Amino acid sequence: MACGWAAAQSTGDSTSSQVSVPANPPAPANPPAGKISKKSRKASKKHIASPRLRRMRQAFVASASLKPMARQLLQDRSPAAYSGVEAFALAHARDDAGALAWLVVGYGRILDHDYAKAIDPLSHAKPRAGELEDYVAYDLGYAYLETGHLAEAIAVLNGFEKTYPDSLLIRDAQLAYVNALLAEGRGQEGIAALEAVRQPVRADFELALGRCYAAAGDTTKAAATLQHIYLSMPLSPEAGQAEAELKKLSAATVVPAPAVNDLRMRADLLARGKRFTEAAHEYAALLDQSSPADRPLIQLAMASALRHAGQNREAKQVLESIPNTPAEINAERLFNLAEIARTSNDDAEFLRLLDQLRQAAPASSWLEQALLSAANIYLLRRDFDHAIDCFRELAQRFPNGSHAPYAHWKAAWLTLRQGRNADAKAAFEQQIALYPASGEVPAALYWRARLAEEDNDPAMAQAYYQKLSSRFRNYYYGDLARQRLSKIPAAPAVQQYALLDRVPPLDSVKVTADLLPADNLRIQKAQLLENGALLDFSVRELRGAAEQDKGNWLPAETARLYRDAGRFDIAIEVLKRAAPNYFAVDLPNLPRAYWEGLFPKPYWGDLTKFAAANALDPYLVASLIRQESEFNTNAVSRANAVGLMQLLPKTAKKVAKEVKMKHFNAAQLFTPAINLQLGSRYFRAMVDKFGAFEYALAAYNAGSDRVQEWQQQAHYRDPQEFVESIPFTETREYVQAILRNANVYRQLYGAP
Repeated sequence: MACGWAAAQSTGDSTSSQVSVPANPPAPANPPAGKISKKSRKASKKHIASPRLRRMRQAFVASASLKPMARQLLQDRSPAAYSGVEAFALAHARDDAGALAWLVVGYGRILDHDYAKAIDPLSHAKPRAGELEDYVAYDLGYAYLETGHLAEAIAVLNGFEKTYPDSLLIRDAQLAYVNALLAEGRGQEGIAALEAVRQPVRADFELALGRCYAAAGDTTKAAATLQHIYLSMPLSPEAGQAEAELKKLSAATVVPAPAVNDLRMRADLLARGKRFTEAAHEYAALLDQSSPADRPLIQLAMASALRHAGQNREAKQVLESIPNTPAEINAERLFNLAEIARTSNDDAEFLRLLDQLRQAAPASSWLEQALLSAANIYLLRRDFDHAIDCFRELAQRFPNGSHAPYAHWKAAWLTLRQGRNADAKAAFEQQIALYPASGEVPAALYWRARLAEEDNDPAMAQAYYQKLSSRFRNYYYGDLARQRLSKIPAAPAVQQYALLDRVPPLDSVKVTADLLPADNLRIQKAQLLENGALLDFSVRELRGAAEQDKGNWLPAETARLYRDAGRFDIAIEVLKRAAPNYFAVDLPNLPRAYWEGLFPKPYWGDLTKFAAANALDPYLVASLIRQESEFNTNAVSRANAVGLMQLLPKTAKKVAKEVKMKHFNAAQLFTPAINLQLGSRYFRAMVDKFGAFEYALAAYNAGSDRVQEWQQQAHYRDPQEFVESIPFTETREYVQAILRNANVYRQLYGAP
């Protein structure tokens, strides 16, 4: 049966904006745990500390007590915080620790945009800055520039690259130097300075260079440079400034018009950057300049941008005005019209356009996308037979497409939900055979084993569960498989199933983390900057050190730095990038430092206290927080959910009243203890309402009304079947991830 109708739905809100996190008490800068390479062992033995290294180590020890004060200053920048760090600087006036404190004060003033007040502390820092002198010089030069002290800025920044040849700030200093020259009208000198260091290209460098050419009277090169920014870097902040500079040039001289292809490039880049309204405007401006052959493509791009910007009526008008075009262009046109019909809930029009797509472009990727939309909308409407038809058609027409494994799985799963168990068994096995490396294989293994249990075939169930547990150990379904195995009588001998051999083995490569090289000047510099809570600078130095050393210590050390500063969210993201498949790795194959960074236990006293008060597993609460905010106390979502457990102020106010919390206000949700108290109580209420953690977690993400609706619409074998049946992909993956991660917490830390 042919399918018809459309569209996937996005729901939930697991992405949150991130702002500064209150600092935790300082932790010692210990090296990360992990295996020690021979290279690091030898390096630590054979090098004798140089005078520069000894000086930095002395400064590091002397400045250890500065760290909490510096964090407080850079977080709050309150008068009291400034006074505390200044007092430290005065008490250490004769050593490098005092210079670091003055640098922190000066940098704080720069963050405040109070550049005049930055000059004095940075001047105090300069005589004893030692290895941090490049940071002091750059900030001082920048402060002079911003306050109009151009001669002083030029004096400090001129020759920076020669004075500090190893500095990571050379290009930033060169840019500030050129801007000071430019402000003095010395554009020709600025050109000479920038042309020598123009690569790799940076938008801010190009803007300064364009301004220098304009100041020097070379309008041709000025226009070319500024147009380069405007056309090829439209997503940069400098693009708008370049446009303003071009308008100034146009008022004084003739500026050549950009080529049509370059204008098209700008529009395309804006569209890729999801700045759809601007992209649509650029495409519209191109129409009059385009050739008849190119015009349909530009109209199509314009209509797509308008549709993504929510301007469906305007998009439809453009699409309907496109004349007869080649098949692939027409396929994209039909797809866009179908998406407009879908969002307008015009079922008949969507079906008509879907049929047109089938006839006009049966092998087009646009039909592939339209079939996915159709299948998902049927799924959301619980019209499972039509959804099966659409998913099946998608998988059959496009067996090598990116959506094929998912489409095949959804058809198989919905077949089970329709009660056609024999067909579901065959489909699950086919999923494993056709797509053995796909993300849907764990679910196929688990539910095929469940059906074997229902058929009273414990040997088959055991074999599938064991494969699932060993190959996908830390996955959601891996843990469920172990739970099921514990309830099945062990078979006398494990049955062999050739199908299971098709699942590729786990990559057994072990990740190691070397000890930090003890004699690396950049690492010592990074640790000294860390004592000043200058995290961005510290990370920059660590990366520079890693480029020199070529060791594999960087991810764990960077994560440690952020974790010690209370930025658990950034630490988690650093390690996710370093080990993207961490959840598929056995615990011994990843350093302990990675695991503890990926699954931290901050605010553990309050967390366990409020978890216990609400009869909750603290690891489940920790896993929920990890999914919601990654332990960013200041996280605020698009929906205005706040803090660790991402509570809406309205919900929190209601819960605060239940626990008799007096004088509650929404700002208190940024306080970890209060957020944990109210969040744990709210989650407990969800558990009490729905009776199982799976339902409660789904309600926490998608809302209790939706979960009640899903419960009322169908009967489920158990909560696990409910989870796999959740129609919103985000919510389904959210629930599975939290339960999976709670299991990892238990494996790592044992009984709470």
